[in-house]
Amino acid sequence: MPEQDVAESAPQVVSAFLEQRREQIAQRWADAPLFRWVFTVSRDEAVEACKLVVDALSEVAVSGRLEDVATAGFAPVRDQLGRMAQTRARAGSTPAQIAGEVAGLRGPVIELLRAEFTDPDTPHAQECVLALTLLMGTLRLVVMETALDANADLIERQRQQLLEVATPVIKLWEGTVAVPLIGTLDSARSQIVMESLLEAIVDQRARYAILDITGVPTVDSLVAQHLMKTVAAARLMGAECIVSGIRPAIAQTIVQLGIDLGSVLTRASLADALAYALSRQGIEVSRADAGASAR
Repeated sequence: MPEQDVAESAPQVVSAFLEQRREQIAQRWADAPLFRWVFTVSRDEAVEACKLVVDALSEVAVSGRLEDVATAGFAPVRDQLGRMAQTRARAGSTPAQIAGEVAGLRGPVIELLRAEFTDPDTPHAQECVLALTLLMGTLRLVVMETALDANADLIERQRQQLLEVATPVIKLWEGTVAVPLIGTLDSARSQIVMESLLEAIVDQRARYAILDITGVPTVDSLVAQHLMKTVAAARLMGAECIVSGIRPAIAQTIVQLGIDLGSVLTRASLADALAYALSRQGIEVSRADAGASAR
């Protein structure tokens, strides 16, 4: 019993308690919302996950660094609960909700520790309970940190996916691809445009690539530089790049900024750019109404 060796420090008592009551703690935690929600198929799997956390807490306790979130003993916790936090984050749980569920683990383990003492109101018993409370509080901080990182990673992946969806590369004709741009262009999105276009040029063996900016509301010097870099990169890949959809307002802005697009082939519309690319491949394009009048 912990009270039989008062000479032992509270962290040492807590470590020994966690080691000895590992199975009981794991069985109680396995029914807690934090573990029950993730391990829906097998309760035994939840129990094993709980044991890993108990072992990690025991290691942290024996080190005496109860309030140090950076201690090496928390590494297995970060790994185990990190995966769980990512699962919860993908399902829409907030870090605060997850942290609240971790806080719910404290009650059962404190109850078990208090039962270890004949008199839980002695100063030594209270010191041990305080040590375990501090340890569980640090566990909560570790999980919050892990959950926030998981949310940040999820947001970044979603942002990347949105950028890719917002910059599709379309095959218009054999050897001709196009990127219809809609919305504001920034550095990150411009990089995605360049990478997607170059990959499409290689995959489709395209000789002509069209950048249509009809849906781009404004063009500043940074956007113009990105467009010119994309055109130059396409040329290096062996494709001729055409910029279409330059509206009057954008044309005036480009002139006012003093940007030289003289080396860039431009066309008024996507249709004009496609007609140019087809004509360069020996394909004649004529209007349907012109053909009807000729008959």
